[in-house]
Amino acid sequence: MRTGKRVHLILASVAAAAVMTGCSVEEATCGGGEYPVLSIGGTGSACVSNDEEPPKGYTRYPEGKVPEHVGDKWDTYWQTHTVDENGKIVEVPQGG
Repeated sequence: MRTGKRVHLILASVAAAAVMTGCSVEEATCGGGEYPVLSIGGTGSACVSNDEEPPKGYTRYPEGKVPEHVGDKWDTYWQTHTVDENGKIVEVPQGG
């Protein structure tokens, strides 16, 4: 077997093993027992214990638009958008 094919076979086997064992290469936005919150008027975020409300200056992400993993669709979206003081989703000015 050629080296290139052997490498592909090994990588495929490792990927299959990770899927079968429940391992993930994605980094979770927050740890177990926590949920992510968004800073009002900015792109900052934090993680809050499930039994606590968001701290002052933060709010929950809108339903259905919560980032779950670093770099996922919603994590990327919230790098350029935020929620204003009225709860409206707005685009963040460049450099903001």
